[in-house]
Amino acid sequence: MDTIISIIAKELGRSEAHVSAVVELLDEGNTVPFIARYRKELHGSMDDTTLRTLEERLAYLRSLQERRDTVKASIEEQGALTSELAAAIDAAKTLAEVEDLYRPYKPKRRTRATIAKEKGLEPLADAILTQTHDLPDLHELAAPYVNDEKGVASAEEALAGAGDIIAERLSDDANLRKALRTLFEKKGVVHSCAAAEEDSVYRLYYDFLQPVPRMQGHQVLALNRGEKEGYLKVSVTVDRDFALSAVCAFVKPGTRASDFLRGVGEDAYDRLIEPSLEREMRASLTDTASEGAIHMFALNLKPLLMQPPVKGRVTMGLDPGYAHGCKVAVVDGTGKVLDTTVVYPTQGAARKRQAIDTLKAMVKRHGVAHIAIGNGTASRETEQMAVELIGEVGGGVSYMIVNEAGASVYSASKLAAEEFPDYDVNLRSAVSIARRLQDPLAELVKIDPKAIGVGQYQHDMPQKRLGETLDHVVEDCVNAVGVDLNTASAPLLERVAGLNATTARNIVAYREEEGAFTTRKQLLKVPKLGPKAFEQCAGFLRVPESRNTLDNTGVHPESYDAAERLLELLGYDKSALKHGALADIGAKLETFGTEQAASACGVGVPTLRDIAKELQKPGRDPRDELPPPILRTDVLEIKDLKPGMPLTGTVRNVVDFGVFVDIGVHQDGLVHISQVCDRFIKHPSEVVSVGDIVKVVVLEVDEKKKRIALSMKQAPKS
Repeated sequence: MDTIISIIAKELGRSEAHVSAVVELLDEGNTVPFIARYRKELHGSMDDTTLRTLEERLAYLRSLQERRDTVKASIEEQGALTSELAAAIDAAKTLAEVEDLYRPYKPKRRTRATIAKEKGLEPLADAILTQTHDLPDLHELAAPYVNDEKGVASAEEALAGAGDIIAERLSDDANLRKALRTLFEKKGVVHSCAAAEEDSVYRLYYDFLQPVPRMQGHQVLALNRGEKEGYLKVSVTVDRDFALSAVCAFVKPGTRASDFLRGVGEDAYDRLIEPSLEREMRASLTDTASEGAIHMFALNLKPLLMQPPVKGRVTMGLDPGYAHGCKVAVVDGTGKVLDTTVVYPTQGAARKRQAIDTLKAMVKRHGVAHIAIGNGTASRETEQMAVELIGEVGGGVSYMIVNEAGASVYSASKLAAEEFPDYDVNLRSAVSIARRLQDPLAELVKIDPKAIGVGQYQHDMPQKRLGETLDHVVEDCVNAVGVDLNTASAPLLERVAGLNATTARNIVAYREEEGAFTTRKQLLKVPKLGPKAFEQCAGFLRVPESRNTLDNTGVHPESYDAAERLLELLGYDKSALKHGALADIGAKLETFGTEQAASACGVGVPTLRDIAKELQKPGRDPRDELPPPILRTDVLEIKDLKPGMPLTGTVRNVVDFGVFVDIGVHQDGLVHISQVCDRFIKHPSEVVSVGDIVKVVVLEVDEKKKRIALSMKQAPKS
């Protein structure tokens, strides 16, 4: 039997030695970001996504093995465990297969079959199943089992009880269930119909038929929600005659008992097997759809978090609104709040004029360079006001529509109250919107990832699984970018490998009491942050104020000696690193010989290359290498759009059926999957990600329904 290590190695296409090393590292308490970045030699440079998959499969396979052991122990206690059954349980590749094998031995509530057994009818069932051609008439066979004291009044009742026992045996037969499960998977049909006469958003599914293998994840989730809300009735069926032929094949009816056993087979299928397998099939479809949706959410979240920041400039955040006005916050280049106010640009021309004058004064007073506008209620009117404001200021200011999903959740949270105790809830959201433009990652980590809104049906997902997956994405992004130890908030620090809520708060408290950190080693003085936590987190934390430039790079403290040795080997002066004069270090390393240098420095080649990359540009931010966000100075309205108009936009969401693109109007346009590119794709994520800057052309505009159809494949190529 394959070991867990060998199974995972085959699935991932990796060597068993590398997989074994990762398992050992995980068992020792190392985090995935740390393993991915600083233990590449041990695992063959797997990326964080592969390591997460390995971690999940490891947990599943270990759970599977625990269940196998539990099931075998339970059957052995009953004195029913044979070597053949034990081998079958050990060979089961899924939890479902293990449960099928356990089914006949699993303690059950009282069923028709158990009642029949209590009446002493099991020998009769055995006799019928072991029939021969010279089997006596069934009523003659059942006659000895008639017993008024046991509640068997006639041969017919005895046969009915025996039939119940045989039906349950058929339902519990692992091989039969496996065969029928395969039939459902390959030949099953999903059908939905209207549960009520009223119209709804589920009208597409009021008469819906689709083979199980062709079901799309978003269809499954839509059917589930429609059924839950009482608009749909959903079923999964297979051809009954075909299924019954498979059931009858398992009882091998002979001459005299043929009709009886066919009837028992039909009862077993209709009453026990078919309802059970339909539930299983629905659950399986839901699990697959949920995993797909969770995966898509994670794919969308990562580029959203990794959007390039607009750093170091004074920014004005506008949280639009009607009745309660537009909340305004101005923050400096570090995100510190400079000023706040509320204006009312939607309440008549006079108040709009007053709003523009107020904001114009704030722009001039604080030197505002950028305006971030939330994309919620009254966003279009606020954007129009901002454009007029920019015109009156005379230029030098640009704006961007910012996705405000989750801003209200954050502003009403305990965290926001602690961060801004003197500000109204609404003003906190304006601060959040401004900061989202300056540094999306640092601001979005304060919000539950599920509230960020870049998925579909996220509220229908298994919330624990969704939360874990999205938390991993946030953790990987934070650690990929690195965190400034002296400016990071506790929520941001909490996402660093090796840290938790307690140690993150302790770092902030230490910083407030002792002043800014001047070295990474000072982390060891933080309460409850021991050597293991330091090992995990140190490489991801930056200390720009340190006299040692390596403290402001992704080089781990354990590799400082190797970094200094590399500089010496390549002939650099000690001051070169401090002055950033290492742009040619990559070329010098290749000339010297990477393997030779790695050997001399006492590290592996992957680690040495990572060190050289960090030394080339200390304090680098990987997000700076991505295309910058689109900042606008003029407004475009949906009425301005015409078919054939070429535009540039930002991808806001990627779903199964297409891509939503922000083209500068209040309503995002949809690029249907058929319009994403010229070649066939199974999913839009094969081509685009959230945050991508794309060229599109307008196909169709419906002003009344606020729908904009776009095409990427028909857009001008230059």
